[in-house]
Amino acid sequence: MKRTNDELFFKAQVDHSEKVGRVTRLTHGLYTVADETGERTGEVSGRFHHNVQVASDYPAVGDWVTFEPYDQGERAKIHRVLNRKTVLSRKQAGGKHEEQVIAANVDTVFVVTSLTEEFNERRLERYVQQIYESGARPVVLCTKKDLCATVQAYMVQVERAAPGVSVYAVNSLTGEGMAELQAELRPGETISLVGSSGVGKSTLINHWLGIEKQATQTVREEDQRGRHTTTHRELFELPNGTSIIDTPGMRELQLWGGAEEGVDQTFADIDLLRADCKFRDCKHEQEPGCAVQKAIEDGKLDEDRLKNYNKLKRELKRLELKARYGTHRTNRMLHGPNGMK
Repeated sequence: MKRTNDELFFKAQVDHSEKVGRVTRLTHGLYTVADETGERTGEVSGRFHHNVQVASDYPAVGDWVTFEPYDQGERAKIHRVLNRKTVLSRKQAGGKHEEQVIAANVDTVFVVTSLTEEFNERRLERYVQQIYESGARPVVLCTKKDLCATVQAYMVQVERAAPGVSVYAVNSLTGEGMAELQAELRPGETISLVGSSGVGKSTLINHWLGIEKQATQTVREEDQRGRHTTTHRELFELPNGTSIIDTPGMRELQLWGGAEEGVDQTFADIDLLRADCKFRDCKHEQEPGCAVQKAIEDGKLDEDRLKNYNKLKRELKRLELKARYGTHRTNRMLHGPNGMK
């Protein structure tokens, strides 16, 4: 493993007798742990497993861990996970109120979306919100530029959905646009790629590595949608010293975390407008003097963007209540006669 910018942050959490490595792969409950001497297949110790409180306490790709080598140094017993600097999570799919860690200790997250029918402004807003919540920096990366005749129109949509976020349009097969993106690949930092299945994350990894490391498939002819390829999370080291975490495509991204600051950051344009509303507690519905509704009337703000803003606020409120009161009581509170809609 090459030295990262945060190595001192993690090494300050251990003593000289502990071996420290980074989790670079997770599949079927088995981990790959890498340090300066190489890689080992690892699993958590019995004590670790016994002490786990919630699923998110288990190691994730990107985590720094203490471990004990055994079996002539070929395997590793993981004893503990060091405090994380950032955590990119989502709510576990389904009804359970549980956190699923996507990647840990990430500096920047590339939201990868293709310039095809897969593109969705509302989903972009959701991704950017969760990245801000994680403590990382979002970047939007639009792939399959060669399949799009209206690239600039898509760029306008991205800038509207993610104001202030850097955006790039690339064709990773030919390399078009990749030179500009190189400035985001900073030595010593960790980047995670997130997005739907088949948007070209694996193709990007192969381009940066210079070899066909990740399996790829072509898009379907009937709808130009990509096919699912990556089935596990894995960290790769690029020649320039940047670490890249590839993740499986996600069908949905349910928010995790109760802070509304990330929503306000994602929807900075609405946050700026609401400062000019006549009433401090304006709901941006039918109140007189609403600057947000005025912007919609003037064509300066998309009404669907306001709807998604309100939807994400409600979703975070539900998460906050579930964490405080539990699922059943929260459902009664929300769906009772005076509950949230």
